[in-house]
Amino acid sequence: MDEELKPSANLVPLQKETSYWDVKLLPEEMSGSSDHYMNQARLDEIERRLNEAGKVLAAGGTVAFPTETVYGLGADARNSKAVEAIFAAKGRPSDNPLIVHIASTHQLEGLVTGINDTAARLMEAFWPGPLTIVLPVMEGAVSPRVTAGLDTVAVRMPDHEVALRLIAAAGCPLAAPSANRSGRPSPTLADHVREDLGGRIDGIVDGGATGVGVESTVVLAGDDGIVTVLRPGGVTVEELPPMPQGA
Repeated sequence: MDEELKPSANLVPLQKETSYWDVKLLPEEMSGSSDHYMNQARLDEIERRLNEAGKVLAAGGTVAFPTETVYGLGADARNSKAVEAIFAAKGRPSDNPLIVHIASTHQLEGLVTGINDTAARLMEAFWPGPLTIVLPVMEGAVSPRVTAGLDTVAVRMPDHEVALRLIAAAGCPLAAPSANRSGRPSPTLADHVREDLGGRIDGIVDGGATGVGVESTVVLAGDDGIVTVLRPGGVTVEELPPMPQGA
């Protein structure tokens, strides 16, 4: 086994003080019907809190955050120590690949070696959204803990404003499985995360309830135009018909 991929000697999480950032908007704030100045003050405060959470991630911390599917537990995908903290918090085997979350397709330039026509069409049709695409990884772009030593990386762009802004604030792609201990239900509320992982992670960004409630669909986009579903999820098989090249 590659030295880099040997399991960590200690995956028991240290007891941590878990920070909490409330970034929920009230209905009237989301609609713009509240007082403009009060609304702007709240938006500025939310931005400050997201930037604070982003700094924790950039420094190698673990932060749970909402997506349109479930709450994810994020860490800098390039930082092996940070990624190992995800496995420790979840009690999950460290030989399982993790999904990398991005805020912009521009981030793919530093992650993957190429995007075939099939993958490009899927991105155009379903990103941002609950679709994860397996792509050829650029050597050294992410921690080998993220890919489990494979030559591919699973990537998605979440359809959630809080998630996108947090990733941007962190300034790095985030490895992020669901924010729950292994074997437990995937969380759709920040309270679920706090009950399960409080004291085991560095922070929780509370953006309210998630939407889909199931993880993203994971697919392999073939050069021949065929889309293979590796894990069912938020995008149904019916929405992903085989796409012959040139169609």
